[in-house]
Amino acid sequence: MIRSGNLLAVAALLVALAAGPDALAGLPTDQLKSSIDDVIKTLDDPALKGDGKTTARRQKVRTVANQIFDWSETAKRALARHWSERAEAERLEFVTLFGELLERSYVSQIEKYGGERIVYVGEQIDGDQAVVKTKILTKQGTEVPVDYRMLRRGDRWMVYDVVIEGVSMVSNYRTQFNKIIQTSSYSELVRKMKLKQDEFRTEDKQKKL
Repeated sequence: MIRSGNLLAVAALLVALAAGPDALAGLPTDQLKSSIDDVIKTLDDPALKGDGKTTARRQKVRTVANQIFDWSETAKRALARHWSERAEAERLEFVTLFGELLERSYVSQIEKYGGERIVYVGEQIDGDQAVVKTKILTKQGTEVPVDYRMLRRGDRWMVYDVVIEGVSMVSNYRTQFNKIIQTSSYSELVRKMKLKQDEFRTEDKQKKL
């Protein structure tokens, strides 16, 4: 159902790369960089390396991801106009399902990359909204522009969308979700998301055997 793998893979990559020395000063960028540093420390920690430490390592990465990503806002924007039609219990269920799927995809992708570099090229703040502009410098010498869209939550700036080469992660999911709801129903969307979760749990059990 969810085929935003490439978008999420690059988004994950951003939080696994060493920050360039030309990163701009500013609260949104500073907080994003802080999260990047925490992930790098986790991935470089000798005590967390190896297949036997996968669960502990990924749990630490999830903790960092939860501190910088606003899964609830991402879910709300991805569901778009269908959000207002949902009861509070349905919203809570959807945020949990969607957040867990994004989290798992994020963590599974983050360990696959290495050797690239991220450079911060700008920051725009407008009230409680901000965009941190970055680019990935690949080993092949190409540049991939990636923007983080953020919202201020108290004293924290939280990411709710990632735009990679002009393609929004939220818009990508919104299109998929809307298609399922329109051609079938909201219940069918939830059913598919739960099935995906069951698949992940089965995979986890098999890996432990």
